[in-house]
Amino acid sequence: MSYAQQYPRESELPTTGVALNHTAVYASDRYLSAEFLAVILGLTVGAPFGPFLPVDLGNGVTLDYCEKRDGPIQSQHYAFLVPDEQFDAVIARLEAVGITYYADPGHADPGRINDLFGGRGAYFDDPDGHNMEVMTRPYARP
Repeated sequence: MSYAQQYPRESELPTTGVALNHTAVYASDRYLSAEFLAVILGLTVGAPFGPFLPVDLGNGVTLDYCEKRDGPIQSQHYAFLVPDEQFDAVIARLEAVGITYYADPGHADPGRINDLFGGRGAYFDDPDGHNMEVMTRPYARP
């Protein structure tokens, strides 16, 4: 029996008002990775909070960078919805620091952006190989 069958969504179950508050992002150097993302996205790095170094995304969500030094960092994917008027600045900052961006998640089309869902988007790696995405339109979901 699947989880969904065992725990069906019922009207009395809370399905609204749920929002992501924060997530931990493993990094070999939390300061380097947090600063990298903050610079690229035009954000700031917050004050350390225990082992975490937060980057506030401005929508109530933080990426809490924490160091992992006992093994390799498993690459994850993080996608950021940016206003259309800020997209060119993000691409310019990637170019200014010499980071290659790609039109596709597999990184086969370097130096190009995509036009998915009527917007613009690009992918790039952070210092630990996390596959970062910037896009101006959210994915259309059925």
